Amino acid sequence: MPHPSSSTQAFPERPLLCYVTDRRLLSARDPSPATGLVLRKIAAAIRAGVDWIQIREKDICAKDCAALVRAAMQAGASDDVRILVNDRLDVALAENAGGVHLGEQSIPVAEARKFLEQTRDAQLPASFLTGVSCHSLADVKAAARGGADYVFFGPVFATPSKSAFGAPQGVGKLAEVCNAAEIPVLAIGGITTDNAASCLSAGAAGIAAIRLFQDAVDMRSVAGRLRQL
Repeated sequence: MPHPSSSTQAFPERPLLCYVTDRRLLSARDPSPATGLVLRKIAAAIRAGVDWIQIREKDICAKDCAALVRAAMQAGASDDVRILVNDRLDVALAENAGGVHLGEQSIPVAEARKFLEQTRDAQLPASFLTGVSCHSLADVKAAARGGADYVFFGPVFATPSKSAFGAPQGVGKLAEVCNAAEIPVLAIGGITTDNAASCLSAGAAGIAAIRLFQDAVDMRSVAGRLRQL
């Protein structure tokens, strides 16, 4: 179940769809300014009905990250979409984002939760989420103990962006994690419209992906197919 601080609306019964941004992949194929490219993808994801958008731009400074988060939130201001900020808790709080997503090099989730409880005020909604990237069942259990609201688990399938984390975990391992986890698990890593169903059947609360959404010619069609699973 979600952490008590999170809104039950953050975890609907339908599978959650999360677009994870990577403007460097976009700029490698298009000479246009990278920030403009990723903002257009974010707008397309919002129109397509994607639930969450994680701003994952690790190579930009806090000022530029905040500007990107602000623009993303303005793009989705009238839509039911949650903007999450990768790693930068300070930016997530400053821009009133929907949550922060912590990686292996981020501050521990327990410290993030403690800081949030100490600084919580009228500007921070009770539905602010704290998520963690995990690569083992032990990581997932530790994240839950630390107060995480949800986790990403993977890579489930082979993918260049997650090659540093070793061989794919596979659907069997995903099922083991989902069965043991006390908080929602989103599958990540090599997700496609063909294999997403196996992740959901394994117990995943949803899927998170870069290329699945970012490379889509018609993101609405991709999201529609996933909604039918």
